[in-house]
Amino acid sequence: MTIQQIYNLAVEMGVRADLRGATIVKKKLQREKEKFKKLSEEQKKEFDLEKLINPYADTRIYFGDPKKIVKRVLAGIDIETGEIMMARYLSQHENPIDLIIAHHPIGVGLAGLHEVVEMHTELLAKYGVPITVAEGLTLPRVSEVSRSVSSANHNQAVDAARILDMPIISTHTTCDNLVANFLQEEIEKNKEKLERVEDVMNLLKKIPEYQEAMKIKAGPMLFAGSPDRYVGKIALTEITGGTSGAKEIYEKMAQAGVGTVIGMHMREEWKKEAEKAHINVVIAGHISSDSIGMNLFLDELEKRGVEIIPCSGLIRIKRFKLKK
Repeated sequence: MTIQQIYNLAVEMGVRADLRGATIVKKKLQREKEKFKKLSEEQKKEFDLEKLINPYADTRIYFGDPKKIVKRVLAGIDIETGEIMMARYLSQHENPIDLIIAHHPIGVGLAGLHEVVEMHTELLAKYGVPITVAEGLTLPRVSEVSRSVSSANHNQAVDAARILDMPIISTHTTCDNLVANFLQEEIEKNKEKLERVEDVMNLLKKIPEYQEAMKIKAGPMLFAGSPDRYVGKIALTEITGGTSGAKEIYEKMAQAGVGTVIGMHMREEWKKEAEKAHINVVIAGHISSDSIGMNLFLDELEKRGVEIIPCSGLIRIKRFKLKK
């Protein structure tokens, strides 16, 4: 596979797994194309052309020839200068590392993280929150996230990759969509058994990545509610969408019938708002959840003959067997 083919596959899989549905995603891409046509020539120069083909601003090729053939990948959750130097070291002492795949975004992907947060509008509508209410609460959060990442040294790791000549991409929301879809399917398969919060916890603890995380005290945790409380409608709004949505949304979610939220992580302010709305909060785990999404993607690469070297917290679990 080439770097471009790997990137294209990530976007394709992300769209297929998007909880909002591929139709909504494709409509939003079409709207971007229509907006682009109406821009002046000067405005077009500033436009991020990737937005015309990729709906996830935090999934990008940062450095490297897109036509380069990839046989061996170093993949991790957070890729910084240290991991890039490790890739260079491995390339000099073993078989070459042809590409680094980060989960969390860097460079322009990090700078554009807020654009992905807009997903929460349609995600919340999926769970019964009126779309105008969801949009009204989400848009201020988009601006907040934009300001929060604006001070970051976005290109630090990208510069290191360029100096060390190590191609690098990130697959953030694309893989978050994969884990969200995976968990949604697990919930659907077991919905008759999920009456109490402890039932949800037990379901998560059967998943290999969460089992491994439990060994290092980073497994599923109950942040709000109690094990014997009723579950109600389960929402996965804290799994994908770039980062957490607006903390004011929980009251509206409760009114829409949501009783339990499953998330990767949650700050204290958000937890308190969920408690006020009498919503149970199950935090599956951040790095372990990221690992599920990455694994589902990396399995597809490995099926195509790409060797995977996991690093930086990635709990590598394969869900297929290579034919001998």
